[in-house]
Amino acid sequence: MGQFFVETDGGRDRLEYTEYGTGDAWVVLLPGLLIPRRMHDNLARTLASAGAHVVTLDFLGHGRSDQPDDPMAYSVTQFAEQVVALLDHLGAAQAIIGGTSLGANVSLEVAVIAPDRVKGLLVEMPVLDNALEVAIVSFAPMLLAARIFPIGISAMRFITSRVPRGIVPWWVGIGLDTVEHRPGALAAYVHGLFFGRVAPPAAERRRIQAPALVVGHPRDPLHPASDAEMLASELPNATFEKATSMLEWRRSPERLDLLATKFVLDCWRPTRRPRRAAN
Repeated sequence: MGQFFVETDGGRDRLEYTEYGTGDAWVVLLPGLLIPRRMHDNLARTLASAGAHVVTLDFLGHGRSDQPDDPMAYSVTQFAEQVVALLDHLGAAQAIIGGTSLGANVSLEVAVIAPDRVKGLLVEMPVLDNALEVAIVSFAPMLLAARIFPIGISAMRFITSRVPRGIVPWWVGIGLDTVEHRPGALAAYVHGLFFGRVAPPAAERRRIQAPALVVGHPRDPLHPASDAEMLASELPNATFEKATSMLEWRRSPERLDLLATKFVLDCWRPTRRPRRAAN
């Protein structure tokens, strides 16, 4: 585990990350909305065992990183800038940037603001045009609860923080970590994302040249497969893969892990120079 600091208008904030593996074949994995970085532990270990140097990051407001109460501290663009700051901190000239849900959107934003730093994109269930209404309906109550009924959020945090993570199933522990937020920070986080840029617009997405593997889920109202398919059609060098279910990469990850590993290795495989013709 490691940490680094970013300077913002509100001060200096600490972010935490975990490294797996070694070498220069960098991969950065980014979590979903409010979910801690350890959601990608298994995939990170799989990619590292294949030779990649993988880093999982807690954005500001996530997991063990700082959680300021300032809404201006949270946006997809600022999360993307944090990824670039992480690459600078690690001394990584380029990396494959990947993520789930919010992490997928941030990956796209990194490819827009720092295209020369992106070796490839590993994008799972992006939240784009077809998910807007469901996202608002899903997360507006969270913002209202944090603003109007903060004692309820504090009570939930008090209860979940006292559950030992070692005695519950792994995904239950991640769920407990996800809801363990102070009401002020939670309200600021959701407010910042609601009123900021959610993802690069289509015109900018079409200019992303990095190779991409885009994974979509069927029957997922918040992350419709139509968004993932649309994104794959927009990106000039993208491949679309449809998961068998919303939970395939969580419960039976072998197939998608294999696809992701092949994609990562292909991105980092040295380009062969054409042989000079014999005289």
